[in-house]
Amino acid sequence: MRITILAVGHLKKGPERELFDDYLDRFRKAGRQLGFRSADLIEVDSSGGLDAEADRLMAKVPDGAHVIRLDEFGTQHTSTAFSSMLSSARDDGLSDLCFLIGGAEGYGDAIRTAFPQTMAFGPQTWPHRLVRVMLAEQLYRAASLEAGLPYHKA
Repeated sequence: MRITILAVGHLKKGPERELFDDYLDRFRKAGRQLGFRSADLIEVDSSGGLDAEADRLMAKVPDGAHVIRLDEFGTQHTSTAFSSMLSSARDDGLSDLCFLIGGAEGYGDAIRTAFPQTMAFGPQTWPHRLVRVMLAEQLYRAASLEAGLPYHKA
């Protein structure tokens, strides 16, 4: 299964980018042996308002992908439940899973309508730069749980 993180805006060089890259690389290495073929970041420009962002996001969603939209009002999962969700999606034959991360203004109606499944990292509002890091870390944690690596200590 391929994982795509599709985000509005560009993460510049700095500590958030370093953490994101580190966790995504860890996930790629741990996930490869578990059937996660790739994990990629696609960034779209944040200019032009919500409708323009929506058009750019829709154009980049992989064909046939199941999409989960990160949203402060989304469903919250424990790390083990998130790991199980990823494993189940892969085991059920899903070829592409795409996570959307909106920009500062959130999502336009077209995105909310097209992709109703949501996920949240708690009830707080998080900056998109940190959400990227948190998602990459949870992907790695999920793979480490499935692989039996000692990273997750519950």
